[in-house]
Amino acid sequence: MTAEPFLATALVGVGGALGAISRHAVALRVEGGRSILAVNALGSFALGAVAAAPVGSAATLLFGVGFCGAFTTFSSFAVGTVRAASETGGRAAAAVAASNLAAALVAFLLGSIAAGGLPN
Repeated sequence: MTAEPFLATALVGVGGALGAISRHAVALRVEGGRSILAVNALGSFALGAVAAAPVGSAATLLFGVGFCGAFTTFSSFAVGTVRAASETGGRAAAAVAASNLAAALVAFLLGSIAAGGLPN
């Protein structure tokens, strides 16, 4: 492995570790499905900012791929949606899915705008 791919892997790993720790910290403070919505919206905002900001590939790997990838959580989103379907029915599950998707998309756009514009 050459130095450049090793550095890229290390950046993603460090960012991922920080993202996972941060995600757990949010889960300790925000209960249930709200924590999933919170991390997905916050992570989407951060990813939008990273995608739109004039940052280099190292920052994109560290924050965009590593941190945001580990901080946001599609698997927990899927579990929460299935749980809502089994506990309260299909409409509640659809509302959970729609609210998470809408929040993530709006947050991504707001993060992009805050960083200076939409990503190319």
